[in-house]
Amino acid sequence: MKTPLWLSSLSIIMVLGMFSKRCHAQANYTVHEWGTFTSVQGGDGELLEWRPLQTSELPGFVHDWTKPGLNRFPTGIGKGGLITLQRMETPVIYFYSDEKMTVDVSVDFPKGVITEWYPQASQIGPSLPMATNPPITPTTLTNSRAVWKNLEIAPPENLLKRGQLLPQDKSGSHYFAARGTGANLVQMELPGETNSPVEAEKFIFYRGAGSFKTPLRVSVNADDDVAVENSGVEKLSHLFLVSIHNGRGAFAHMDELPPGNPVSWLNLNALSAENWQHLPLTQFQNAIGAQMESALTSEGLFADEARAMINTWRDSWLAEEGERVLYILPRTWTDEILPMTLNPQPQNLARVMVGRAEIITPAAEMNLLQDLSKAQNGDANSRHHTIVELKAFGRFAGPALSLVSLHGASTNTMNLGYQLLSEAVRSKN
Repeated sequence: MKTPLWLSSLSIIMVLGMFSKRCHAQANYTVHEWGTFTSVQGGDGELLEWRPLQTSELPGFVHDWTKPGLNRFPTGIGKGGLITLQRMETPVIYFYSDEKMTVDVSVDFPKGVITEWYPQASQIGPSLPMATNPPITPTTLTNSRAVWKNLEIAPPENLLKRGQLLPQDKSGSHYFAARGTGANLVQMELPGETNSPVEAEKFIFYRGAGSFKTPLRVSVNADDDVAVENSGVEKLSHLFLVSIHNGRGAFAHMDELPPGNPVSWLNLNALSAENWQHLPLTQFQNAIGAQMESALTSEGLFADEARAMINTWRDSWLAEEGERVLYILPRTWTDEILPMTLNPQPQNLARVMVGRAEIITPAAEMNLLQDLSKAQNGDANSRHHTIVELKAFGRFAGPALSLVSLHGASTNTMNLGYQLLSEAVRSKN
């Protein structure tokens, strides 16, 4: 007896439907992610453009667009190659499973470009066609996306091949601290390569840059009064105002900031204000680190993940001269800016992103302008002091000079400023 054609078609549809459900069903594993979005601004709260890749120190084995691998065409996006408003710094994705399993991971960055990644991605874009990529469509060419197909996840004893070790490198202080967790290892086989080599790590790592606004606006007036405003639609959590100068650090904590009008916080010079702790640097780092760890775990990270994040950025968040506000971005904001797809879906997914608003205060800007002007008039001490100031600004020295230019510096003064910035960079390297 022949089966009616319509019944055969229905059976096929049902089988495909069940297969699709299995592909997208939940599985017994956990995924946690953390990362930072860094921007720089003047005292008026307006974001400034800067070169976010200029001082990125990463291990040599990390892939980027100067060495994308898998016969991909290099795009020339390298250190200093981008000028943007935001640096998406060191997002890492941890996986936890009791048994070996395979997961497909896709991360989109529609308002930016993914600039570095590890292990090697099955697909990374925007990129030019290559033999080992999936079929090229307009979407894969124009959207910034990273895809890891068939990522293997398992405890170390089940995953690593005999004698294989995690990659090491002498550079990249903002990378290796992220390994300090109990997460599983992940492993990718490299398609199209001889003998199918593998890359293994404790996490998926990626970075990027883009021009978009974060929901926090920080303003500092000429009297050093700080105000904060939430321009988003959801509350911001765990705001830390940080000030570091001359080997001492001060910080204040705000539990949450609802959307709405600006809120006055405190004066940077009012060291006796409530919750404004001014301490020697090591003591400051320990005190604020403990509070930040508590804040990060309250948002869903494990304690060792929170410590790994703080240790990753300890010499940046908690040591660099200047003023900044660190805060936790809403999960819905993260999902919009950085959509993620996991197949199968995990039972638990935590995504904890920290916003970093670096502030060039009116006082810092004025000091730089005055020293530059004196140096332009031949004052050798001011010339030296300007180089010291530019070194202290670090990767934010370019935006600091841009502010000085906007607020009255002459062309000759600015030419000297960029010359001294070059000297500061050379003497630092």
